[in-house]
Amino acid sequence: MKKPLLYRSVNTRTHGVHHGSYRAYRYERNTKSEKAAQSHRSSMHSHHRHGFDYTPLYRFLLSKVGQPWGAVFSEANARLDRPDPIFWMVALHESDKQDYVRTDENSYYSGLWVDAAGLLQKVNPQLTPERMQTFYDNSTHTFNGVVYAHALATKTQSQTPKSINPLAPASPGLDISHS
Repeated sequence: MKKPLLYRSVNTRTHGVHHGSYRAYRYERNTKSEKAAQSHRSSMHSHHRHGFDYTPLYRFLLSKVGQPWGAVFSEANARLDRPDPIFWMVALHESDKQDYVRTDENSYYSGLWVDAAGLLQKVNPQLTPERMQTFYDNSTHTFNGVVYAHALATKTQSQTPKSINPLAPASPGLDISHS
C-alpha cells in the first residue's frame, strides 16, 4: 500500500487569492517607461510555487524525532514533490538551529536538527505552546498544530520570528527567512 503524500494542494484560484508580486507587474505595464522596464522584467510565471500546504510534512517530521535522520529523510523525500520543504524545518548545521520556525502567518513549529549521532532532534525540547509568545494581536496562533493564545507582549516588527522561505536559494537549511 502506497503511503499518502506529505503535502496537499490548496485552492489558489479563488477570487481575491493573489500570490507573489502580481501588483508590481500590473502597475508597471503600459506605462511610459514600459520599454525601459522590458529588459528587466521576467516572465509572469516565475519560479514561485503556490498552492501547496506542507503541514503533513511538519507533523511527520515531528513524529520522527529521535529516529535516524537517513531513514527519515529518505521516507519524507519519497513522499514529496521536492526535498526543499524538509530543510525549512530541519537544520543540518549547528549555526542554522532555531527554537522554532514560522510556517505561515501565525503557525509555528519546533525547529529540528540532526545531532552528531545522526538522529533527528528538537532544537529546544522544553518549548511548548504554553511557553510560546504571540507576535500579533487578535490572531489565532498555533505551535506544532496546537492553538495557543497569550497576552500580547510588546514587540516590534524587527523582533518577529524568522520564518520559512520556500524559495530559499542557499544550501538546504541555511536560509529560512520569509519573503
